[in-house]
Amino acid sequence: MELKHIIDNIKDVLSVELGERRVFDKDVAEALGLSRESLSHLKRRNSIPYEAIAYFCAKREISINWILFDQLPKSLQEKTEKYIYIKYFDKVHASAGGGAYNEDEEYSYILIPKEAISQYKADNLHATKVIGDSMEPTLQDGTTILCDVTCKQIQDGDIFMVHTQEGLFVKRVYADTNNNLTLISDNPQYISTYITKSQLDDVSIIGKVIARIDASCR
Repeated sequence: MELKHIIDNIKDVLSVELGERRVFDKDVAEALGLSRESLSHLKRRNSIPYEAIAYFCAKREISINWILFDQLPKSLQEKTEKYIYIKYFDKVHASAGGGAYNEDEEYSYILIPKEAISQYKADNLHATKVIGDSMEPTLQDGTTILCDVTCKQIQDGDIFMVHTQEGLFVKRVYADTNNNLTLISDNPQYISTYITKSQLDDVSIIGKVIARIDASCR
């Protein structure tokens, strides 16, 4: 049994509680009632603070067997299974302001309440972070979004994640009768981008933005 793996499980729980920001060891230490130095010392020794973990689980009514062993006793399975894992591409930032792109496709996982995405398949959803302010007030700088990568059919006015030669963007997308695209920002300070049909070979619709982590994306 590795304390590092246990800490990763605790981070999954805290990622739901803390919302959009990433979870670090200092957050785990605080949740367990430990100092950062104490947790670091325990990690080096692979010494597991069972009492602190038991209190952490009891307070949240989740299974300690899940935290320690990835096992779900039937009596607690229903409460623990109210969350679902979604791929989180924390090194790939979709720009809502222009100019940022990272091809590193490594990912971690975040936990999302099942009821929030009940109409979608979890395997089809990717989470990533928006940078820039061009989609404000709908999407703030730093907002984490969920994108359905199987939904690529343009419906005028929906928000899509789009890859162009300029990078990865989150914009409202409109298509005319000739299949030319217009990428529009919600922030009126930004000009629209017009993509002609002849340029579409250099454009990829990654998927439709279906939600923010904290609320539906409208």
